[in-house]
Amino acid sequence: MSWTRGFLAALAVCVLLLAGPAGCGTGDAHEQKQGASPSPVGKLLDHTDEEGRRYREVDGEGAPAVRVEVQPATGGAWDVRLHLRHFRFSPPGAKAEAVAGRGTALLLVDGRPVAELRTPSHRLTADRLPHGTHQVTVRLYADDDTVWAVHGDPVESTAAITASGAETAPSVSVQGAPVRMWGRGSPDPGGEAS
Repeated sequence: MSWTRGFLAALAVCVLLLAGPAGCGTGDAHEQKQGASPSPVGKLLDHTDEEGRRYREVDGEGAPAVRVEVQPATGGAWDVRLHLRHFRFSPPGAKAEAVAGRGTALLLVDGRPVAELRTPSHRLTADRLPHGTHQVTVRLYADDDTVWAVHGDPVESTAAITASGAETAPSVSVQGAPVRMWGRGSPDPGGEAS
């Protein structure tokens, strides 16, 4: 009888060892295969943007980056183009969570929000940029509405443009820290930072 109990106990241990990894667990391995991160991305800071959205600090290496280019278009409109690195736009309806290198961009004119962007191009109508000098800023956000930040600064790029009504030779300059842009940051004659 002792031999039978020992055999059954050994058999039960073998079954548990074989079935354990396949039948037990929290599902973390399955979630990671589908691209979900079980741990938070970056570190939330106490800093906020103008609308109270907190900054999410990430390491500089591999961090999202944006460079904005603004060019005159027909009818007094302006074409805004984003050049992105280590960042992709989330589709509408994406889950409200921070995922590394993913989210939306907020387009601001003179510090006021104009549009949430999910594509790298946008057209500003002439009424958005009346005669005068304006700051066109693009800032990157995670899907949970936190601001992507590096070294405590938001990941953004700003172009200063002057709308004169005859937009054949615009005055365009690009500003921003090297962390948020790449290249020298000074515009070439076409108004694009190099």
